[in-house]
Amino acid sequence: MAAHLLRKLSSRVPAWLVRVLANFWPPYLGAGIKVLIATPDYRYIKVTLKRRWYNTNYVGTQFGGSIYSMTDPFFMLMIINNLGPGYIVWDKAASIDFKRPGQTALFAEFRISEALLNVIHERCAGGEKYIFDLPVEVVDEAGQVIAQVMKTIYVRKKSESRKNLKESPR
Repeated sequence: MAAHLLRKLSSRVPAWLVRVLANFWPPYLGAGIKVLIATPDYRYIKVTLKRRWYNTNYVGTQFGGSIYSMTDPFFMLMIINNLGPGYIVWDKAASIDFKRPGQTALFAEFRISEALLNVIHERCAGGEKYIFDLPVEVVDEAGQVIAQVMKTIYVRKKSESRKNLKESPR
C-alpha cells in the first residue's frame, strides 16, 4: 500500500523522503539493504547491503537473492521520476552474473544521464515502446565486482485517451 501511494505521488515526493521510506520498507529492512544516497533530481542512487547473520547463506556469504534485491527497483524509480506521469515505465526483465561471493558490505550505484532521457523521449515520441538494458555492478568494500546485473526497462508514452481516462473523475 505504501508503494502504491508513493507511485501515485511520485512527482511530488522528494528523493530524501523516498530514501527514508525505502530504508524502512520491510523487504529491505529485513534483508539489510539501505539506500545511502538519493539525489534530489533522481539521477543518482547508492545502495548498500551489509552482511549480517540474518542475510547470509549456509556457507556464510551474502544471499544471492538479497544481492539481486538491492538492485531491483532503482532504475525504474529513477526513470519514472525523471520522465513524469506521461510515461509508463516497467522493469521488464533482469539477469545477474555472480562473479565472486559477497563476504563484506556490498554497494551498488545507479546513474541516469540526460543523454539516456533524451533517447527515451525520442524513441517514445510517437507512442512506441522502447525496451533497453541498463547495467549495474555490485561491488564489495574493496571495490571488487561481486555481481553484474542487467536490468531490462520498458518505457512507453501514455496515449492521450489513457491520460484522460486516468484524470477524469469517477
